[in-house]
Amino acid sequence: MAKLDGAKVLVIGGASGVGLAVASAALEAGAEVVIGSSQAPRVEAAAGKLGKGATGRAVDVRNEASVAAFFEAAGPFNHLVFTAGDWGHMFGPTRDLDVEASKARMEIRYWGAARAAKHAIRQIDKDGSITLTGGMLAHRPMPGAPLTTASAHTTEGLAMGLARDLAPVRANAVCLGLILSEQVQSMGEATIKSFTANLPLPRGGTVEEAAEAYLYLMRATYVTGQIVRVDGGGSLV
Repeated sequence: MAKLDGAKVLVIGGASGVGLAVASAALEAGAEVVIGSSQAPRVEAAAGKLGKGATGRAVDVRNEASVAAFFEAAGPFNHLVFTAGDWGHMFGPTRDLDVEASKARMEIRYWGAARAAKHAIRQIDKDGSITLTGGMLAHRPMPGAPLTTASAHTTEGLAMGLARDLAPVRANAVCLGLILSEQVQSMGEATIKSFTANLPLPRGGTVEEAAEAYLYLMRATYVTGQIVRVDGGGSLV
């Protein structure tokens, strides 16, 4: 597999959670890292925490001009990781769905990824990669989450479509199970256990464990159009 020494990695959603863990792991592997997130103070704090080799810039993935400016400022690069997203208003039974609020969230998770891919292709190395982020609800739907399930499917579909359209640039997605980001940990231990008790690996995954999948997809130069599951075996039960 390819090395990341000297590579330039852009992580949109890199100010916290899985994105920050990916940025940290890429730095440890010898890459230069540029993180992007919607709030400038969080970007600055995260870049400072990451230390030497890391820089950052605010980007609003709902706004195409902002996305274009982010990639223009970043210049040529090798790999893009997209972890930005907010599922908030997409949960709830069908009869009570807040459709307009859910559409707004799709602006980040799906349309934001599409905007990023559109402008990334102008700067990315021909041997580079794009890695998106989906979720296990695409494969294990549950009551109260029809729009979240559908959105996770669209992310995976986008990755596969990009793999064909942008070749030889590679495009893949990581399908995350319950990963113990700050947001997930705020749900409380009892709720987390209710989701993980029946897994083959009966716990939530760490953000560092999730980050390994993204590094694999950056390095694996003969892998494209694939969905890598990081779910503690959740797809098996």
